[in-house]
Amino acid sequence: MSLLSGIVRKLREDAENILLTPVETAREAKYTVEGVRRGEIPPSKPLKTLGATAGALVLVAGLMFPIYWILMAALSGSGGSIYSSGGLTLLPENPSLQPFIWVVGDLIVPAYAVSINIPLTDIAIAVNTPEIAFLDASDYGVERTSDFKHFFWNSLTVSIPTVIIAMCLIVPASYALSRREFIFRRKILFTYVLLTQVGGGLGIALLIGLYAVYVQVGLNNSKLALSVYYAATAVPFNTWLLKTYMDGIPVSYEEAAVVDGAPPWRVVTEVIIPLSAAGLATVFIFVFLTGWTEFVVAQTLLGTENYTLPVGLFSLVSEYSIPWARFSAFALTFAAPIMLVYLFAQRYIEGGLSFSGMEG
Repeated sequence: MSLLSGIVRKLREDAENILLTPVETAREAKYTVEGVRRGEIPPSKPLKTLGATAGALVLVAGLMFPIYWILMAALSGSGGSIYSSGGLTLLPENPSLQPFIWVVGDLIVPAYAVSINIPLTDIAIAVNTPEIAFLDASDYGVERTSDFKHFFWNSLTVSIPTVIIAMCLIVPASYALSRREFIFRRKILFTYVLLTQVGGGLGIALLIGLYAVYVQVGLNNSKLALSVYYAATAVPFNTWLLKTYMDGIPVSYEEAAVVDGAPPWRVVTEVIIPLSAAGLATVFIFVFLTGWTEFVVAQTLLGTENYTLPVGLFSLVSEYSIPWARFSAFALTFAAPIMLVYLFAQRYIEGGLSFSGMEG
């Protein structure tokens, strides 16, 4: 619980920092202006900072422009193209939220009849809960909504088992490879490195063989079988990643815990895992995204009723035309959780990929 409480605390701090950023920026700007007026700060210093900030904003705007363009396509109502015959326009001509409402669909909590029996009596009270409508798509002219919620549920039921299976293998394997000496240890390490480089034509050949095996045993339309495959593909790279991070944790911390009488399992759960929070968070995100965003294997192995979000997005593409507004809205809604995860997990990703570990 200490690890989870620490993550929750840091997420709360990140949210507070995001909300207080405008206030802190205004305060620093006021302090800088007053310092320039008093002659304590040379005018060239804030000008250089302002120029660097403006350049960074221009660069970020250029990188974010494709996302902005997709957003404009999503807000263009029932438009059939992402191109404009009148040239480049930065705002949609007839903005509409219908594509997003089509994606999200109805958000209605249905009414339920609940019967309550009072103990020691023959009295029963029937209570009808009211229907709560957060969003009724028909009120906005959308009659037939998308299957986004169905695809979303499929993606969750693939990604969560992928994370559970993979983390149950990655964490003990990383600790063993980082802290223990055993037979064939170096060969296993090199095998892990080799497996991280499998791709291209060999990867396609493996996919064909996997599909043939799954069909023979009747698992070609199983989300759990797909999760097992995703977990297996995520183990080599993420084990190496977490192992490298654990290598930076001083052995003296473990030795101190052993001297205090801690058994091996407590050394791992109370020393190694809390100190590996950044590496664990990075691996967790990478593994989760493996099950959340993968397309080729999911399309190959799953049937229509088990399609995940990437395959559901692809299913919007027809042979002759693409509903660009709905396609863009679906893509942005699909990508929104990923963007939020990266926003709040940035500090963990940077720490986990730096391999800096700890200094004793």
